[in-house]
Amino acid sequence: MKSLTILRHAKSGWDVQVERDFDRPINKRGQRGAEIIGQWLKRQKLPVDRIIASPAVRVTETLDIFQPAADLDTLEPHWDRRIYLASAATLIDVIRDTGRDAEHLLISGHNPGLEDLILMLVPESSGDALRGKVEEKLPTSALARLEIDIADWRDLDANTARFAAFIRPRDLDPTLAPAMDHD
Repeated sequence: MKSLTILRHAKSGWDVQVERDFDRPINKRGQRGAEIIGQWLKRQKLPVDRIIASPAVRVTETLDIFQPAADLDTLEPHWDRRIYLASAATLIDVIRDTGRDAEHLLISGHNPGLEDLILMLVPESSGDALRGKVEEKLPTSALARLEIDIADWRDLDANTARFAAFIRPRDLDPTLAPAMDHD
């Protein structure tokens, strides 16, 4: 059995002028979201033994805060440009290619690809409250933990996962609930 942890980057700073979307930083609210989600992962004692991530600034800044809070700062992320604004199908290819011998893989990147990836991997079933929350929206800094009955990441396919956990910053700190700004 493998576990896949999916972490969306923290809230972006839209008030910062950047030439390319790739260079957009996270804002103060995003910093807090990344920190409390990392702290939550540490409290849950959910292992991670490899991180693959988009090299976009908002992802690198998210991981700079999330990893120490989660006690994962000794793991060096594998930066993969294919993750930047990737489709779910591309993300599956990235996981198959870079998962290698990891038992507990974490991928960090962007929407809509990550949300679509979760919905592709977890089959629909009536009354699945966690899937229902993801169908509504995978907000910034949200984390989904999936369990998958495979021995090798190359065998990852649609409808093969089940939720182990799903947490959003607002679940831990109500002040991080959606505001009038863009999420």
